[in-house]
Amino acid sequence: MYLPSALVTLSLKFLPLCFLLSDCLGRRIGPRLLGRVDDSERLARDFYKILNEVSTQEIPDGLKLPNSFSQLVSDMKNNHYDAKTFALVLRAMMEKFERDMRESKFAELMNKHFAASSIPKGIHCLSLRLTDEYSSNAHARRQLPSPEFLPVLSDNAYHHFILSTDNILAASVVVSSAVQSSSKPEKIVFHIITDKKTYAGMHSWFALNSVAPAIVEVKGVHQFDWLTRENVPVLEAVESHNGVRDYYHGNHVAGANLTETTPRTFASKLQSRSPKYISLLNHLRIYIPELFPNLDKVVFLDDDIVVQGDLTPLWDVDLGGKVNGAVETCRGEDEWVMSKRLRNYFNFSHPLIAKHLDPEECAWAYGMNIFDLQAWRKTNIRETYHSWLRENLKSNLTMWKLGTLPPALIAFKGHVHIIDSSWHMLGLGYQSKTNIENVKKAAVIHYNGQSKPWLEIGFEHLRPFWTKYVNYSNDFIKNCHILE
Repeated sequence: MYLPSALVTLSLKFLPLCFLLSDCLGRRIGPRLLGRVDDSERLARDFYKILNEVSTQEIPDGLKLPNSFSQLVSDMKNNHYDAKTFALVLRAMMEKFERDMRESKFAELMNKHFAASSIPKGIHCLSLRLTDEYSSNAHARRQLPSPEFLPVLSDNAYHHFILSTDNILAASVVVSSAVQSSSKPEKIVFHIITDKKTYAGMHSWFALNSVAPAIVEVKGVHQFDWLTRENVPVLEAVESHNGVRDYYHGNHVAGANLTETTPRTFASKLQSRSPKYISLLNHLRIYIPELFPNLDKVVFLDDDIVVQGDLTPLWDVDLGGKVNGAVETCRGEDEWVMSKRLRNYFNFSHPLIAKHLDPEECAWAYGMNIFDLQAWRKTNIRETYHSWLRENLKSNLTMWKLGTLPPALIAFKGHVHIIDSSWHMLGLGYQSKTNIENVKKAAVIHYNGQSKPWLEIGFEHLRPFWTKYVNYSNDFIKNCHILE
């Protein structure tokens, strides 16, 4: 067994230090030997031999290791190390260095996970101030949209966008960017769905900050008569399931074998454990046909996207009878982002998964999707989604770790029409090496991943594409010191 090449290289750098030892390699070596090539080569060969010997030995418990290179040199002089002792200490130093680096990387990933799951002070402030405004300012409570525009909410001659979020700032960016980038803003209708605690603040923002000629509707989940326990029993089970709660809110390191896990794999697992994945808001997209029974075609947008191009042509895309128009995520220049196949999301050692799915099948993306609701209502997509969620809960989450995409990949199987990748560019929330020129060309850019642009951990060179649509002149934004 040979030592790692890095250790051998470092050892050879230390080789001249052997001349300081009283008995290097079993004999005294004087300055007179330094110029003799044959002895130098033999010295290197003998030292390699010693390095290989110590690579199989147990490092003694309690071996005191130097804290620095200068201390190593001092210890060698003072303790008269022989070559074998030197090699053993060097090996122990290298292994400790590797352990420390690894632990530091995992600690960094954990800290980033906590930062990504937290609510920034400025965004929390914005929500509180706007909620207070709702209770004290009649204009903040005005009807959205105005009564004369209510018929437009179900008029299929308009372009209907659906956004489900509890992040007021993110919602403002999505809406503003879509309206400003559109060639027909007067045709845009935004349906924003939020939770009960955010409803007043979300309503206040759009009541006080018009995006005319576009129209905005804000509704809380509590205002949809269809969202009853009878209609969403599986999601209620997901939120109350003890195993699920432990998985998303428990100790993310406990039980994880970090010695056999790569940082990239650990980061991926942490990202999949975001508490948002057990939120009803995140699963609402599967109920769009029921929540909007009068609409025929919609575009669904995630709250961590920015619209840079005119999305008007999406309403002319022929889905060929399919339900879901989406970009696929297994082909593209960026191999880091565009390399997702079903094996990346599912546990194919589970017999049900192995029986029904192909690990090499290309995955597709949520975040910017065209939904043909007429075609959707003729399918059993919702029932399939519920059925597989139940199976996964029964299996104690061994089929996949929860999230909205894995069950959707199954439920929409055979119902997806692939659209051109230029419509939707992914990875800006976890890929720091994103090609800026490609970002500029994309119609929609998606900050999927932990490094959201409204967080301090967001990538600085990618943040301007998002902050471009933040209204920093707004008093609420200024008073809450958003991204100062």
